[in-house]
Amino acid sequence: MKVILTDESLENLSKTLSFFIEELEIPKKKVIEIKNRLLKKANTLSKQSHRGQKEPCLMSLNQGHRRLVEGEFKIIYLIESDIVYVTDFFYTHRDLKKMKGYSKM
Repeated sequence: MKVILTDESLENLSKTLSFFIEELEIPKKKVIEIKNRLLKKANTLSKQSHRGQKEPCLMSLNQGHRRLVEGEFKIIYLIESDIVYVTDFFYTHRDLKKMKGYSKM
C-alpha cells in the first residue's frame, strides 16, 4: 500500500511543532526527533494498514477513520483501495472538539 500524507495533516503537524518550539520552548532538536518518529510511524502503514483502531471521535463521518497512537499524538488515517491517507497528526493535549469532523460518541 502507498501512504499519502495530506496537505492538511502536514499543516497541522507543522503548527503543532511550531507551538512546541515557540510556546513550550522545547529544543528544536527534540522537536525534529518527534517529527521524524511520527513520519516513520505513519509510513509503517504501508505494510500494516488495518492495525490501527477505529477512531471513535470520527465515527459519525462514516468514512472508516482509524488511528495509531505515537507518544502524545494520534495519527488519523483512512484506507481507500490500496492507498492510506494520513489526514491528521492530532496532538492529544488539544481539545478533542478541534479534531476536524469530531462528534461526541
